[in-house]
Amino acid sequence: MSSLRIAVAGAGYIGKAHIAVIQESDACSLAAIVDPSPGAFQVAKDAGVPLYASIDELLRKDRPDGLVLATPNQLHVPQALQCIDAKLPILLEKPVATSVAEGERLVKAVESSGAAVLVGHHRAHSPIMAKAREVVTSGKLGRLVGVMGSALFFKPDHYFADAPWRREPGAGPVLLNMIHEVHNLRMLCGEIVAVQAFSSHAVRGFAVEDTVAINLRFDSGVLGTFLLSDTAASPRSWEQTSRENSAYSTYEDEDCYVISGTFGSLSVPTMRLKTYPRAEDRSWWKEFDVSLAEMARDDPLKHQIAHFCSVIRGQAQPLVSAHDGLQNLRVTEAILTAAKAGSTVEIQVA
Repeated sequence: MSSLRIAVAGAGYIGKAHIAVIQESDACSLAAIVDPSPGAFQVAKDAGVPLYASIDELLRKDRPDGLVLATPNQLHVPQALQCIDAKLPILLEKPVATSVAEGERLVKAVESSGAAVLVGHHRAHSPIMAKAREVVTSGKLGRLVGVMGSALFFKPDHYFADAPWRREPGAGPVLLNMIHEVHNLRMLCGEIVAVQAFSSHAVRGFAVEDTVAINLRFDSGVLGTFLLSDTAASPRSWEQTSRENSAYSTYEDEDCYVISGTFGSLSVPTMRLKTYPRAEDRSWWKEFDVSLAEMARDDPLKHQIAHFCSVIRGQAQPLVSAHDGLQNLRVTEAILTAAKAGSTVEIQVA
């Protein structure tokens, strides 16, 4: 089977990560880079591939088998629609759109055309998440009752100085970071149907939040709590506990999720299990059996690009569809609305 030719649009941080995994893949090769910015010239030169200023130029001169869209958020929908019209399979980075209304327009186009669109919620391809879902669906935890989650980390001052838009509405940790957590929580506990939230910008004083406390209600009846902050000196975040990205310092004894059921609980990503040995003899006075759910850690971006190749070849349906991406966006928008209004926000599950 011949290697697929994949181009990458956007030579920023995440674009470079995609470029690296494509170059290491046995299933595909890097065809080109699309980016009009001056810095992209060196990236393309180092990668040894052509550089194009636009998707139009790429399609006209050297049409690839697939395209990774790792461009700024506001370009996601117009560029995705352009690729759909050209019948070019895409891996579209999250968020799928800058608003739910815009995302609905994209999903409609995807569903009416049958286009091959994989959304880049890369944690869906994580072996950690696969094992956690396996434990949950096995019934080992019993009926799920609740989930506690956190994404607590400290972004340095230069993160905001380098890109001042990160201080303004349209940024903030809910839209930039919480959308990842929403997809993980949906994978583990099902659809989120209502949220409540308190937000604060007391530490940084920016126009956007820096800390948010969130309550979640799932369609299954599971309840959840989540604490999010980009100004908390804490390692209780996916990046600092999963050991999937070497750019972050990691702490093997920390977890960012605890999923609890009627028979036991699972802590993620340490994968520590605490379960009662006998279902008929459960009590807070009784000892748990303590074990680890065995798993192998690996780079989810590597698995994601391999899956994208399968999608292009028609061998698989997207693990994360445009519909999934839109639902994640609905939840994050609802969190912001709930924090602003001080009320419970119900969420449409389409």
